[in-house]
Amino acid sequence: MPAAMVLLAGAVGLLDAGPATATTAAQAGHSTVVPRCAGLEHTTIPASVMSLPTTGGRVVSTSVRTGVVGGETLVYCQVDADLFPVDRSAPAIKMSLALPYDWNRKAMMFGGGGYNGTIPDLAGNVPFGPVDRPVPLARGYATFASDSGHRQDPAAPPSLDGSFGLNDEALHNFAAGDALKKTRDASLFLIRHAYGTRPAEVYFAGGSTGGREALVAAQRWPTAFDGVISAFPAWNNLSEGLYLGYLTQILSGPGAFPGPEKQTLLYDSVIRACDGLDGVEDNVVSHPGGCHFDPHVLRCPRGADTGPDCLSDPQIRAVTAMSSPFAWPYRIASGETSYPGFPFLSGADMRTPFLGFGQTAPAHPMPVTSGYGMQYWDQWVRYFLTRDPHYNSLDLDPRNPGKWLARISHLSTVQDRNDADLGPFARAGGKLILLHGAADELVSDRSTSDYYERVRDILGPRSTDAFLRYYLLPGANHANFGTPAFAASTDSLSALERWVEQGRPPTNPTVADTAHDRTRPLCEYPRWPEYRAGDPDTASSFVCTR
Repeated sequence: MPAAMVLLAGAVGLLDAGPATATTAAQAGHSTVVPRCAGLEHTTIPASVMSLPTTGGRVVSTSVRTGVVGGETLVYCQVDADLFPVDRSAPAIKMSLALPYDWNRKAMMFGGGGYNGTIPDLAGNVPFGPVDRPVPLARGYATFASDSGHRQDPAAPPSLDGSFGLNDEALHNFAAGDALKKTRDASLFLIRHAYGTRPAEVYFAGGSTGGREALVAAQRWPTAFDGVISAFPAWNNLSEGLYLGYLTQILSGPGAFPGPEKQTLLYDSVIRACDGLDGVEDNVVSHPGGCHFDPHVLRCPRGADTGPDCLSDPQIRAVTAMSSPFAWPYRIASGETSYPGFPFLSGADMRTPFLGFGQTAPAHPMPVTSGYGMQYWDQWVRYFLTRDPHYNSLDLDPRNPGKWLARISHLSTVQDRNDADLGPFARAGGKLILLHGAADELVSDRSTSDYYERVRDILGPRSTDAFLRYYLLPGANHANFGTPAFAASTDSLSALERWVEQGRPPTNPTVADTAHDRTRPLCEYPRWPEYRAGDPDTASSFVCTR
């Protein structure tokens, strides 16, 4: 079902009639109250309704919209609002809500991506969401989101504008997640005014930066959300940034960058070496933990770069660095000491070079054809760290940052959201579904596994299993970008609803590959799907093994 909606001019008076009775909605268990759309126009949002400092907010526009989703017509009220900063030089938080006519008395907040700067699609889906089920708005959810407190420069690559980092309040709104709580509080205030009641349940879903935001919500405000879906979360944002800077320096060295043809060579070689470890050859490595690949088997004669069919010694060092942990020889205030690196499957596929190595080597100025992570590092160095837009990010060595160490350490307390004690969230009844693709090019699944193990170490296996499920999706990349080996689609939202609202934890879930018409069992980490017998395109032919 398409996430995008065709917006049409609607009959504005339809949603402004005040309370109304809708028998079909009541029979479905949905709200019988029509949202007061025009009544929200220019509504003042008091600063007192938000638990973090603002100077209040105001609704700037309302409109009734008609969306066509899966052949069905959905009518809803869109509300756009600004939340005003304390620092007058900081930008406002721009936020939007979609208030459906047939409300299910639930709310869903969406997280962002990259450096944010735009408001996520209110008619979008949860990460790795099902294509054969309605999106949250079409299910009757009131959905809301924000730009996290700054606006993307339209001339910059999407989600890669870090210039807002020059302002402390804007930086904290984004990196520490302050904008999340401000947006959540303001949205619930407006929902109550629109429907006359609060939502029965409030959920959060996001991937990448949005996945970090999902964990921030559970860590910092354990009673704010009843259920959370966190996908490929960049939770240790500064720590990954240091790793990306290290990799950027290596790839910018003479002859070190493997071009797209060599990236494909590496990817195909890993597939040939490790594909059958799960019992079936299907171009998906379902047992990544058992995949041990030595890139030296691709070494060019005498280590020189002799063409696209081999890797030179500098290129072997570069791909080895990408797949190895990076530990920095100094302390930072967050307590993090390293980043685990990526599997060889990540970022080595010509089909998605933008997220991994990129198409061209890092340079100054940073090319838009370099890898996403290298551009992310460049923005961070110029706007978060040095606050000098003209600084050459290749001049900063994460192994020896010199005078910038104190600033790095400070930023780690803002960006590394590494409190793995989710006990307060669990005791409040919160449930968390954690998802990550094993071929992610931009956020390492090893990092998410590390976070999960920390939670288990703190709370114990039994307490963790009572509120958290973590699934590693074989073959899935970052947000199904490009043409992944496994275009993952699973109904995590329905599973989360049953867990939160009925006390029924996920049982034997499956994940579909929408690009190749096949299914697999969705195995709880550290289990993985092993082929036993039957149709290799059917989940029942696999068992979750350890």
